[in-house]
Amino acid sequence: MEIDFPTDWKLLPLEKCMSSIIDYRGKSPRKTTFGIPLITAKIVKNGRILPPEEYIAPEDYDVWMRRGLPQPGDVIMTTEAPLGEIAQLDSKKIALAQRLITLRGKPNVLDNNYLKFAMMSEFVQDELKARATGTTVIGIRQSELRKIELPIPPLPEQRAIARILGTLDDKIELNRRMNETLEAMARALFKSWFVDFDPVRAKAEGREPAGMDAETAALFPDSFEETELGEVPKGWELKSLDEIADFLNGLAMQKFPPESEDFLPVIKIAELHRGNTIGSDRASSNIDSRYIIKDGDLLFSWSGSLEVCIWCGGKGALNQHLFKVSSTEYPMWFLYFWLKELLPEFQLIAAGKATTMGHIQRSHLSEAKAATPIAPLIERVNVIIEPLFKSIIKNNLESRSLSSIRDALLPRLLLGEIRVRGTEKSLEDLPSKEKLATC
Repeated sequence: MEIDFPTDWKLLPLEKCMSSIIDYRGKSPRKTTFGIPLITAKIVKNGRILPPEEYIAPEDYDVWMRRGLPQPGDVIMTTEAPLGEIAQLDSKKIALAQRLITLRGKPNVLDNNYLKFAMMSEFVQDELKARATGTTVIGIRQSELRKIELPIPPLPEQRAIARILGTLDDKIELNRRMNETLEAMARALFKSWFVDFDPVRAKAEGREPAGMDAETAALFPDSFEETELGEVPKGWELKSLDEIADFLNGLAMQKFPPESEDFLPVIKIAELHRGNTIGSDRASSNIDSRYIIKDGDLLFSWSGSLEVCIWCGGKGALNQHLFKVSSTEYPMWFLYFWLKELLPEFQLIAAGKATTMGHIQRSHLSEAKAATPIAPLIERVNVIIEPLFKSIIKNNLESRSLSSIRDALLPRLLLGEIRVRGTEKSLEDLPSKEKLATC
């Protein structure tokens, strides 16, 4: 497809505008439990690098990275499994694993911040897929990668484009970090009070419970009683997960195809991982309302890679292998944190299944027990934790809106349909999401 780029733009192959292209292939480095973080292809997702899970020994760093040392600002791309995930390196010292490539633009030709967004654009991603090879594993050779063409505006415009898109990404990242902090605060309180029973232990030892007022402290007992799972606070009950919550399994949505243009995107395990329904399958909008998921619903994948999340990806249809978890008696955060607490146990059960895709059964929900306090204590704690969860949901919804704006702006900016010639262009000067949708 021919594209009419602005006359002052160039269309150049990567090899003409790169000062460095380094492909990290060969034998995997020796892994350690600490040392220099190893960036692997599986943790490069959605434009950012997830927290590393593997490390290499410092003495192995120079040998492994002999092909070339990455620099802050370099763009990295996965070359296969999956192909075309893009992110940018910060100032931390890291090692790069196999199936990753670093790209560094030529000075005075290509700005690295612009390069990141150009590589993420549909224009370039389509080129990647067209030049990729393989059947079970799709990948791209460096010889083909070098031929991929980039739209190259003048440097001031590159920087303006990158600043606009980067501002949106920065806010999305800030929301993500805020949510990590909010959840950590709520989980620490939950674990201290409902798992480790710190206030009860304090009272049993004649001490005042820390971090709470007298009215809240009075709701905790001052002794324990023996149960099948050990000591729990006196007067509390051990209840099965399926006693405190309803676990609604999704439907095989291929049996409910859309009858018209009015449809619901299907929420499967993949959507749960991504947090959105972009490119999802479609289902009828006339399914039983119980299976229609809304923002703020609690979802639990009981098959494959078990995961718990508060869904904020928009309205959709609940597919099989996912539970919608709800309760008329207990608040969502109580269910969420108990699932999180028991998730490692469920994952071990799933890993032990002699099938291609591990899973748990409903019987495991009955066998899993949660210590449940008296209702007045739950109500008291709800006043503290519920606002934190509302803030988490609000931040996620804002990030979704910002992502939509970024994704709508990206192709128009990268193809020159919206020009940002000056370095003083601000987000307020750009079309709104509603205007973009009508362009």
